[in-house]
Amino acid sequence: MTSQLVATKLYVPRLRRNSVARPRLSARLDRGSETRLTLISAPAGFGKTTLLTAWLAGVDRENRSVAWLSLDQNDSRPGPFWTYLITALQTAVPGVGAGVLPLLQSTPPPIQTVLAAVLNELSAVPVDVDLVLDDYHLVDGPDIGAGMTFLLDHLPPQIHLVISSRADPALPLARLRARGELVEVRAADLRFTPDEAATYLNDVTGLDLAPADIAALEGRTEGWIAALQLAALSMQGRKDVGDFIAGFAGDDRYIVDYLVEEVLQRQTAQVRTFLLRTSLLDRLSGPLCDAVTGEPGGKATLEALDRANLFLIPLDDNRHWYRYHHLFADMLRAHLLDERPDEVDELHRRASRWYDRDGQPAPAVRHALAAGDVERAADLVELAGPELRRTRQEATIRAWLDVIPDEVVRARPVLAIGLIGALMAGNEFDGVEERLSDVERRLAASDHDDPGGSAGDMIVVDEKELSRLPGVIAMSRAGLAMVRGDLPGTIRHARLAMGRAPADDHVTRAGAAALSGLAFWAGGDLEAAARAYADAVDGLQRAGHIADVLGCSIAIADIRITQGRLTDALRTYEHALQLASDEPGPVLRGTADMYVGLSQIACERGDLAAATEHLRRSQELGEHIGLPQNPYRRRVAMARIRQSQGDLAGALTLLDEAQRVYVGDFSPNVRPVEALRARVLAAQGNVPKAMEWAREQGLQVDDKLSYVREFEHITLARILLAQGATSGDRGSLGPVTRLLDNLLSAADAGGRTGSAIEILVLQALTRHADGDTAGALTALDRALTLAEPEGYVQVFVGEGAPMASLLTVVAARRTASDHVRRLLDAFTRDGATAPAPSPVERMDRRGPGLVESLSDRELDVLRLLATDLDGPAIARRLFVSVNTMRTHTKSIYAKLGVNSRRAAVRRAEELDLLAHTPQQ
Repeated sequence: MTSQLVATKLYVPRLRRNSVARPRLSARLDRGSETRLTLISAPAGFGKTTLLTAWLAGVDRENRSVAWLSLDQNDSRPGPFWTYLITALQTAVPGVGAGVLPLLQSTPPPIQTVLAAVLNELSAVPVDVDLVLDDYHLVDGPDIGAGMTFLLDHLPPQIHLVISSRADPALPLARLRARGELVEVRAADLRFTPDEAATYLNDVTGLDLAPADIAALEGRTEGWIAALQLAALSMQGRKDVGDFIAGFAGDDRYIVDYLVEEVLQRQTAQVRTFLLRTSLLDRLSGPLCDAVTGEPGGKATLEALDRANLFLIPLDDNRHWYRYHHLFADMLRAHLLDERPDEVDELHRRASRWYDRDGQPAPAVRHALAAGDVERAADLVELAGPELRRTRQEATIRAWLDVIPDEVVRARPVLAIGLIGALMAGNEFDGVEERLSDVERRLAASDHDDPGGSAGDMIVVDEKELSRLPGVIAMSRAGLAMVRGDLPGTIRHARLAMGRAPADDHVTRAGAAALSGLAFWAGGDLEAAARAYADAVDGLQRAGHIADVLGCSIAIADIRITQGRLTDALRTYEHALQLASDEPGPVLRGTADMYVGLSQIACERGDLAAATEHLRRSQELGEHIGLPQNPYRRRVAMARIRQSQGDLAGALTLLDEAQRVYVGDFSPNVRPVEALRARVLAAQGNVPKAMEWAREQGLQVDDKLSYVREFEHITLARILLAQGATSGDRGSLGPVTRLLDNLLSAADAGGRTGSAIEILVLQALTRHADGDTAGALTALDRALTLAEPEGYVQVFVGEGAPMASLLTVVAARRTASDHVRRLLDAFTRDGATAPAPSPVERMDRRGPGLVESLSDRELDVLRLLATDLDGPAIARRLFVSVNTMRTHTKSIYAKLGVNSRRAAVRRAEELDLLAHTPQQ
């Protein structure tokens, strides 16, 4: 979990003095920096980490950055592994992936979604980055492999992955090898050559061995570095070196056993005891070793072992934390179990107590479990629960409680509720109701037998949490009802939760209110939903959970926008921003989302400059200052701006990115990204693809309408209108008219004025296309009446020339209001980018011989192609990127059936498409 990451795992180990230089291997690693993956694969003790440390010491840090991660078995689950990996990357690329780290702490989305966001950020890094994963074999498995394969397949060219492992990882090595994207360093490469062995044995350790002895020892060890190290230690101070070497033989396991025995037997009893008792620690510090061994002087002993090169590796520059060489630690543990089995459990208990006092619950729980002391482990988990839940660490709770026997958990109601919360956070709902009932029975028995709150076999260590349980149980049942789609049940249980929660339990009361709001929202009762969310905000403010207030503000504003109350939505975001700015300390998570919301409102009101500026401020804050949904929401908002500017290709690209990074929550998904994408496709004239989406969703004109799918049905109406425009068959507009009439009745009944405005606009366009000008103006008049008080602009301007034509008629029929004049100005003001053509407009835009009509932006590009401007100049003229301009050009060529600029201009002249060619 993020709050308990071990920082020393992210440090590149220190390079020992007088290490053996290995330029042949460093050169190979240099070549690996030009590929996707460098794999160092060899058994234990072959010097993999030492080689990497030496190589990185020679890296030019001005042009390359290094992200290092030392892995252990505790990282084998996806949540911890990817949290550590992204955090390691942040040491080389500050801030990268910060927006997705919170997603890994509760119910993680598909890892491809998380990695897509990280990869998008890495693609913009200006320098090369080496990401080193040391001891990867400790985490290799199917849970990690799928994400690692995705990461490898999509790495930006400047990011290089380096893996050190005792076994080949389950990654597509054959494919990478065939493509020349893999550099390998194997055991045969890592073995010391005779010259390297001589350098090590004589120059580094100072043994002064004869060439024959070196050759014999190197031959028997086959260059295995760990064996040579152990042999050198065993030979220190011996006079019978020749006899020792002559008797040194056997396979690797026996060699290791023999050498460890030799090394251990040559240590003092005090040092030997220290080594054995501390071998069960993953990391060592002086105070921790004192606590575990029961003796003082741990710091001095560690420093002495470090000086003696006794397989102790410093983990920080201050030499406060160390670890044993993994091979050495494995051997020590084996000897501990053989020689002192009765001490093992007590040593783990001591370690657990020290970590608990030091405020590190994760290792405290781990050692308690290793000691078999499940009761102590349960105590620790219960006490750590509130903070873990506050930071959404339910996955960690679940992992611990999987190990603690179920009968121990059930006897502890606070712990049992913690498990229930973890199960629900992981979308595991089977058996939850039975567990809730069991907790209720124990609480009832306790109240009956012991008014003080402790009776029978019920165990409680956190009395404050115990008092919250009745309200939390009811709130959990509200969540279960919400999952089942039982909206009345959700509201009923939420009300029970608010009634049972203590008066000062503002968090439970706010959570229940928010669940009620969700139920009302999903049921289409937006006003009741807004009131419930307002109660939730009030409770969260009382509890001081301002970051959660920001999350609720998004829901409230979204509801107000659907109701057509843009001003109220704007005030909601502005109030939330004020609360956030009043909070001391760092910028609150969720602040970036407030600017995304402000951008959406500014865009709807036609102020694209302000909308863009709000998104810029959101992006400057960074996705780590946003909620989990921020990455996709920001891209959706930018796509809306691009569409408003007529850049449909750019809008599609952003929506595709939004879909890749999409993360849902309990809020109803009333504006699916795929529906937004279908709208852009229809605006482009790609009706078949848009209709394919509608068919996949099972949308029909005569469906029973609901609020949750209202946006999708309005999208269907747009697609059908575009289909009629493409075919030129005005008779096909009948189903569109029927659908829009039904949608308008439902929106009016539900008080969804924002939806009603869009529906009325589409009604006006449909009737206009069908020749019913009077009916079109009637619908438009009502849309304008509803829209004017709130300053709607884009819903009208985005429909192109047909809407401009209708607005001109409206202006001529009566004294034009300021709102109508502003809308007409938006169509004609200097520098305004033409919106995409509407389906109705497209009916008159398809010239003879055109396979498919050209969009307004494509016509702009085509007309500029007829000038002397080159590609970059055209892009600057249209305020788009060169890549976007090239995309438009390719589309133009395809629609005109040509393959060159000259041919495109000639064909355009034939079709009379170059009228009003822009001046240079």
